[in-house]
Amino acid sequence: MMSRLACLLVAFAFLAGASASPLLAAPLPAQPDRAAGGEGTTRHVLALTWQPGFCLTRPALAECTEAGRQTAPGGLALHGLWQVRKSYCGIDAALKRRDRTGRWSDLPELVLAERTAKRLAAAMPGTASGLDRHQWLMNGTCHAATAEDYYGRSLDLLDTVNGSAVGAFFEAHAGETVTMAAVAAAFDAAFGSGAGERVRLRCRAVDGRTVVTGLTIGLASAEGDLRTSIQGAAVTRSECAAGLLASAASD
Repeated sequence: MMSRLACLLVAFAFLAGASASPLLAAPLPAQPDRAAGGEGTTRHVLALTWQPGFCLTRPALAECTEAGRQTAPGGLALHGLWQVRKSYCGIDAALKRRDRTGRWSDLPELVLAERTAKRLAAAMPGTASGLDRHQWLMNGTCHAATAEDYYGRSLDLLDTVNGSAVGAFFEAHAGETVTMAAVAAAFDAAFGSGAGERVRLRCRAVDGRTVVTGLTIGLASAEGDLRTSIQGAAVTRSECAAGLLASAASD
């Protein structure tokens, strides 16, 4: 078995890569392996973006220009599906170095079915900056044999969230300040009591305001029913307690 020191070094390498990603709204601390009480294990993280808030932090990105905002999804957008403490599975060192430069549009194009490519372009505005290619190399390769399978599953999870009480909450409260407690309550309503305890709100400071840029959801498994996967994950803690849920018209 891997020593405790080796595990810590792998975890640090994963987080360092995530923190360096220019499209991440904020570096995220590692999800715990187990809840304090020994119940629940977080093996995967579904990261979703609230595009209006994210674009307040990175207005120069292609997906955040006026043209990019016009094609942004109405609900939460896909950022990525991550396996905890695993990344770049089977990726050679040269391609990994290319990815880590942040010039993701120069990475190899993905092989996707036309329908999946259209779904992904609509659900992940970051495709305009090559985020889809980066996420596949860094995280998707540890989830599935093909980008088609990885993004098919990721998009299905996103659709489930957006089609639930969580998606309705975000749409209803755009332009308002929301609390982590209210977001957690929406998750409880959608995915059962305690689901909100597996969620972290992601926020950044913009011109003196705390702005919501997205959220992460701990999962016990990347397969099967989303409710069961969330309930099987470890309880976590959100460092952001409240923030402005910017509307599409925010500037």
